[in-house]
Amino acid sequence: MESHRILDMISSPADLKLLTNEELSILASEIREQIITTTSKTGGHVAPSLGVVELILACHSVLDCPHDKLLFDVGHQSYAHKLVTGRLGEFDTLRQFGGMSGFPKASESEYDVHPSGHASDSVSVALGLAMARDLNGGDEKIVTIIGDASLSGGMAFEALNQLGQLQTPMVIILNDNEMSISRNIGALARYLGEKRASREYTRTRDSVQSVLEASGPLGRGLVDLGRNAKDSFKQMVIPGEMLFEKLGITCTAPIPGHDIAALKRALRVCLKADGPTLLHVVTKKGKGYEPAEENPSKFHGIGPYDIATGEVKKGSSSAPKYTSVFSKAIVAEAERDHDIVAITAAMKDGTGLAAFSEKFPKRFIDTGIAEEHAVALASGLALGGKKPVVCIYSTFMQRAFDQLVINNALANTNVVFCLDRAGLVGDDGPTHHGVFDIVYGRMVPGVRMMAPSDEAELVHMLHTALALEGPVILRWPRGEARGVELPAVPQVLEEGKSRTTREGSDVAILAFGRMVQEAEGAADILAKEGVSVRVVDMRWIKPFDEEAVRKAALECKLVCTAEEGAIEGGIGEGILEALAANPPAQVPPVLTFGIPDEFVEQGKVPQLHHMLGIDSCGMAARIREKYAEL
Repeated sequence: MESHRILDMISSPADLKLLTNEELSILASEIREQIITTTSKTGGHVAPSLGVVELILACHSVLDCPHDKLLFDVGHQSYAHKLVTGRLGEFDTLRQFGGMSGFPKASESEYDVHPSGHASDSVSVALGLAMARDLNGGDEKIVTIIGDASLSGGMAFEALNQLGQLQTPMVIILNDNEMSISRNIGALARYLGEKRASREYTRTRDSVQSVLEASGPLGRGLVDLGRNAKDSFKQMVIPGEMLFEKLGITCTAPIPGHDIAALKRALRVCLKADGPTLLHVVTKKGKGYEPAEENPSKFHGIGPYDIATGEVKKGSSSAPKYTSVFSKAIVAEAERDHDIVAITAAMKDGTGLAAFSEKFPKRFIDTGIAEEHAVALASGLALGGKKPVVCIYSTFMQRAFDQLVINNALANTNVVFCLDRAGLVGDDGPTHHGVFDIVYGRMVPGVRMMAPSDEAELVHMLHTALALEGPVILRWPRGEARGVELPAVPQVLEEGKSRTTREGSDVAILAFGRMVQEAEGAADILAKEGVSVRVVDMRWIKPFDEEAVRKAALECKLVCTAEEGAIEGGIGEGILEALAANPPAQVPPVLTFGIPDEFVEQGKVPQLHHMLGIDSCGMAARIREKYAEL
């Protein structure tokens, strides 16, 4: 049957310039339908992408990309962008192994400018592009879309400060939807909320469209008076001192983010400015799909779901997720110890702190998207006698490395860092894989680090970390645990001591975290071939059990290490160094399993493990080959 969708006729953004505003609105509906249909099967960042469809269509209708540059902050709202830049035919591979990334990816399309995935960096990158354009004598327009939550991040403010000083022309579109992953936190979010609710905004919203459309004296004033905050357009229509204009950036009044005509008019005016402008757009996260509108946090990032009900399609496993186990464990710990304080950076739901926040609201802190601040804040709380537990995804903890070193390790604070999503996370790909925490955790003096191999171990390790002096890092993977029985009473584990889960005399696999399960699978495979494999759950990454390592080297013909982290600088290298520094009489060969020196694409975790040879079959194959040489 012949298709009559406008979407099927769009091969590049240039095609959008041929459409009327009414046709663009029809296209917006078709794009939403396509996003919902596809993500119901693949999962994805549904609510963010549904909220900016009209905004992206307006941008591509006005800009001349890829000559002009359209950037995304975080990038999880870029699905409409992908659909109108020639990728409709592969959209059903979204976030799948070997398919289309869920984020902008420069190697995927000339329309994707930079590999966005972490918040608050787009203004810096856009400013760099604008400065390069000016140095090169170019004429390209630079536009970046940044959410209100991302704009509260420290890096965004640093970039805004320099942008206001340099006064180079570029446009920042503030996508103001009142939501990040969890509800926005902080003074900026409150300020924007007040502007949304004010009578001035209600009156201005309607009047600004006609003003910009006419591009009369006031419209031209928006362009010409960009360097004078007191005389700016927004000062005329919304009384009071405006934050962005005090930085030297002309700011429009908030305009409706789902009105394509208004968006196009406003963007054209901003692009004529001879200095930086901020276009304030108010959108609705999840727009056009009722379940996502009603629960945007749930649909920020979601697995496959039923379109009719919005309910996530359940897997067959009955094992709990690590995050839910942690959620219950930290509440139980906080009931016993009133000094425990939980901190997150806009990830209350994702890190399992929702229950804690409800039960202990005075001891719960959400800093917003400000990981550096969250980690430094924890040090102050610890110095003040509290026991902070900082809950951050592994990939985002990278942003606070300096605060981990100076504010916590150097100060020897009693802070527990709980890194969810450690290791390979699956469909979100290289910007979200948590594969570097072992490396940076190992290298910092005074930091101890543990990795649970199952949910019972997680409960014990949280209890242990809270009992120790000094900073402690716990890392655990995304998704389901192993379904073991949880302890009624958590135990304090002996520092630096492992446990053997499988005895063997031919080969020893020293495994960390989720790799213990894969090592046991490899042991089962090799046992059928007559190879006896010892599996050691090392528990501690730092300090690791040197006695267990030495014992394995003395008693087995082959020693293997297995970690779901970068091999370069990882714990496998640490074990090799220990064997080299204090070698037994006969040092056996050592194989290291882990993430190679490359960025790993998106895909289901089992697919990625298999590709990298760190699943049970991959381990068994490599061990078999090496063992045959002995």
